[in-house]
Amino acid sequence: MRVVIDGNGPDVIFIPGGDSTAESYAQQFELLSGQFRCISYDPRGSGETTAPPAPWTMVDYARDCAAVIDAFCGGNAVVCGLSLGGLVTQQVAIDFPDKVRLAIPMGTAAYIDGFTRDWMQAEIDLRRQGIALPDFFLAPHYAPFAFPAKALHDPELWAQIKPAYTARFADRDPQDLIDQWQACLDFDCREALTTCPVPMHVVSFSEDVQTAPAMCKVVADLAPHGVFHEIAGLGHVSMTRHKPEAVAAKLREILDANPEV
Repeated sequence: MRVVIDGNGPDVIFIPGGDSTAESYAQQFELLSGQFRCISYDPRGSGETTAPPAPWTMVDYARDCAAVIDAFCGGNAVVCGLSLGGLVTQQVAIDFPDKVRLAIPMGTAAYIDGFTRDWMQAEIDLRRQGIALPDFFLAPHYAPFAFPAKALHDPELWAQIKPAYTARFADRDPQDLIDQWQACLDFDCREALTTCPVPMHVVSFSEDVQTAPAMCKVVADLAPHGVFHEIAGLGHVSMTRHKPEAVAAKLREILDANPEV
């Protein structure tokens, strides 16, 4: 596993979302590493981490995170993740509650259904049929799932997003995408959440197309120690390029309000 560490202070593990590497948290590291020891890694199916052949389950992803906690955090840490990383965050809290002082899943769900399920299944089926999206279509296709309309229509921001999202998906191994996204579709922690003892602060974004606030609220409502947060005006991946400071401020607020962690 490729692991990246920066800063000093209480240990916070940041789990990337699907198709993403540790670099997805670069701006959060810049904003938070002065107060916290920020740790991230390439999850199986992305970057330089290698893994046994798929299929993978969220339990496998949780074990990976637990191994990072043991190796770099002395056996316990705050765990925070976005999207796929949010699902992993919940699973780590469920399977390894002694290792998680506080869980902060962002843009998450206890179970993926409705529009999001149909969209993800369509992406998987497309690749199983051997169809590849052309490079010129990648940014216009994926960016609307990541950023709110106001962000997409900001010319300066779009000039950053377009090349970044083209590069991100142009070299994406189709099988890795299938395997990561299938693990998300197979995930259902609704029953297990009801007995999870870990404090869980669930962060949602009001303009999130992938995991709408209502999906995130289910997680907070099911967890015995769940707290729901909604940040106005942000999309699924607004923590990068769009409004990283707003996400960092919310994370700092949560962490400062829970000094025991």
